[in-house]
Amino acid sequence: MTIVNHMPGVVRVYSADRPDGVDDLDQGLLHTFDPEPQAAQIDPMSLVTTVIDDDVAIELVEFGHVDNLDSEREGVFHVVPLEVALSQRRRTDLLVPRQEVSTSDGTVIGYRTLAQPV
Repeated sequence: MTIVNHMPGVVRVYSADRPDGVDDLDQGLLHTFDPEPQAAQIDPMSLVTTVIDDDVAIELVEFGHVDNLDSEREGVFHVVPLEVALSQRRRTDLLVPRQEVSTSDGTVIGYRTLAQPV
């Protein structure tokens, strides 16, 4: 199995018992996934714009299009932002970071798990 990181930065996965509030990036570190050159992102498509009350624009937008994401391949999973995974519900190869791990100042440095949205 291969995991490809389509997030904007490095994804670190830590052990479930790694405590928050520790500044050591290596404590409990299980895996590091370096990012692809370009992160996956939603490419919204504006379908129709309606104006109400003479000045409030309301757009009908389709959010099902994604840039910078490879096609499905057997044995390959892709770590993507949650909004990307939710816009691609039919795909079974998408993972999202879950259960943040943070340092003493609250900076998120990684995650305890990767999740497969259903």
